Amino acid sequence: MAGRDPFAAPGPDAAVFVISVAAELTGLHPQTLRTYERLGLITPGRTVGGGRRYSARDLDRLREISDLTSAGIGIEGVRRILELENRVIALASRNEELVAELEATREALRHAATVRRTDGAPNKLPVLRQPDAGQAVVVWRRSR
Repeated sequence: MAGRDPFAAPGPDAAVFVISVAAELTGLHPQTLRTYERLGLITPGRTVGGGRRYSARDLDRLREISDLTSAGIGIEGVRRILELENRVIALASRNEELVAELEATREALRHAATVRRTDGAPNKLPVLRQPDAGQAVVVWRRSR
């Protein structure tokens, strides 16, 4: 790749660790890593020849699985916890998108409210106010 520093550390999703190194870094047996993959708890990258390659993010997930199982949580419980964590992350991301969209809409309404109409018609934009905690904002469009 042009422009990329060949000596830069790989990103958290770069699949660079072979199974023996991943096992050593996580304190798990290589067969345990294979079992977790077979159960769908982890999906390491693959080389052209089919060898497993784990990323730093995969190692973090393996450590989390290890911590949960060490605390007495069964594999199905671990699966559900990981699934719920992924949902929380996705919902938080979507919430951030919606907040940004709401702010952009508010800004557009503020701008539109300050622009005077040239045809003399009254401005029919809704009144803008900052919502109090616990209040919902409803945005609608009139059909023509």
